Amino acid sequence: MKLLVLGSSAGGGFPQWNCNCANCSAVRNGSTRHRARTQSSVAVGGPADWLLVNASPDILAQIQHSPQLQPARGLRDSGIAGVLLVDAQIDHSTGLFMLRERGTPLPLWCTDPVAQDLSSGNPILNVLGHYCGVARHALPLDGTLIRPAVDLQTPDSDQRHLAIRALTLDSQPPPYSPRRGKPVAGDNIGLVFENTLTGRRIFYAPGLGEISPAVWEAMSTADVVMVDGTFWTDDEMIRMGLSTKTAQAIGHLAQSGPEGMLTWLARLPKSTRKLLIHINNTNPVLDSASAERAALDAAGVELAFDGLEIDL
Repeated sequence: MKLLVLGSSAGGGFPQWNCNCANCSAVRNGSTRHRARTQSSVAVGGPADWLLVNASPDILAQIQHSPQLQPARGLRDSGIAGVLLVDAQIDHSTGLFMLRERGTPLPLWCTDPVAQDLSSGNPILNVLGHYCGVARHALPLDGTLIRPAVDLQTPDSDQRHLAIRALTLDSQPPPYSPRRGKPVAGDNIGLVFENTLTGRRIFYAPGLGEISPAVWEAMSTADVVMVDGTFWTDDEMIRMGLSTKTAQAIGHLAQSGPEGMLTWLARLPKSTRKLLIHINNTNPVLDSASAERAALDAAGVELAFDGLEIDL
């Protein structure tokens, strides 16, 4: 079983369509120190049937660059057997529109708050009802494991050994949510993917604003940790004149600082593989020759990239 990184950038992609910061300009000018990235999404399972985790606006390009997702077993076919959403953000849900040509309802796992936001403030689920429809499955937050292969009826795929546990994260719902500024449990979640055959675990949290005791326990017991790499500093967007809000205010724990993500990752066992994902176009670590990237390398932390495969 594998985890396949389809996209590793934060919302807007890298380069972002309207951004002329040093990083985005470098990519457009052909810099060999920068790698273009699509918006954050991963797939778990294989070899032919996969659970898509977050449906990026770049999903069509991601499918085209991932032959694993097109097994071509019939005239109309896809390796995407179902979708799981960690939140209702635009960069994690817009790609659902691109999956509307299915002949059967799209299996979808999400929490109640996410379903509410995608049925009201940004009613994607309602729109899909006019096309393929959605077969929604509950995503419990009480530690109960879900087994997607049971509902997806893919007993012969690697997914039969996949178990998933969801954890509530401290982050923000999207701007169109009535709960913006007053989040509730389930607005944003982290995931533990477990291979029940081997016991191997991956912790995945692309939007992580705070390390709670439950999150730390999940990180500490995982073989691979893939977490929020959005910003290097808490005031990154403010200093660049791109926003008036800190990273913390919009639900992201910066990498640097006394209690930043790198500090937490350094406390993990040496055997843990540590990666950052959901990397904003302003983050200096995107420049492989930057001092910040050198600090990342020295800490033994990797940058996830589009096309990366990790054994689960």
